[in-house]
Amino acid sequence: MYLSKVMVHWKWIENPYKLHKALWQLFPYRDGQKRDFQFRVEQYQKGIGALVLLQSEQEPINADVAMIMASKSFKPNIETGSTIRFKLRANPVKTIKDKHGRLTKKGEPKKCRVPLLREEDQINWLQRKLEGKATLQSIQVQDEKPLYFYKESEDRRGQIKPVCFEGVLSIDNAEAFSQMLQTGIGAAKGMGCGMLSLAPVG
Repeated sequence: MYLSKVMVHWKWIENPYKLHKALWQLFPYRDGQKRDFQFRVEQYQKGIGALVLLQSEQEPINADVAMIMASKSFKPNIETGSTIRFKLRANPVKTIKDKHGRLTKKGEPKKCRVPLLREEDQINWLQRKLEGKATLQSIQVQDEKPLYFYKESEDRRGQIKPVCFEGVLSIDNAEAFSQMLQTGIGAAKGMGCGMLSLAPVG
C-alpha cells in the first residue's frame, strides 16, 4: 500500500463528492474499476485547498487538480496480540425504515441511514465493527462539523455527521484486521470517512 499527503485545489473541495472525484484523477486509466483508496481531510486552507491523507493500493500520480506533497510505500507490522494506537474519522449510523413509508422499485419499504448521536452508541458501533478483529483498550470521541454534500448523478443533497475516534486497541486477529485496514470502516468512505490510521504505542 501507499500512504500519501495530497493537496487538492480549492475549487474541488466545497462538495465532498467533488473532492472524491479529484482524488480519482490521481489514478488515471482506471475507468469502471472499483475504488481501492481511502482518504481523510486533515486541513482546509482557505483559497488554497485541502490537505488530504491518502491510503491507496496503487501509487498515485500528480494531476491538475491535486498535487502529491509526499508519498511512500508502507506495510504495517500487524501481529495478533499486539497493541497499537489508532485514529479514525467515521460515520456511525444505524439503518431504519423510511418514516414517510416510501417504497423501493421492488415495492419493498425503503430504508435510510440516520446518525448515532450519543457517544455511548458511537463507541458501541465501533466495537461491533472491530468484533473478531481487535478490542478497544482506550478511546476518545470528538464530534466534528457536519459535511454537506450534493450528489449530481441523483440530484440529491444531504449531510453526514462524522466523528473522530482516537485511542488504543489490541489486535485479536491479524489477518482479519489487515483486511479491514485495506477496506476501511463503515459508510461514507467516498466522503473521507473510514480510513484507519495506526501508530506505535508510546
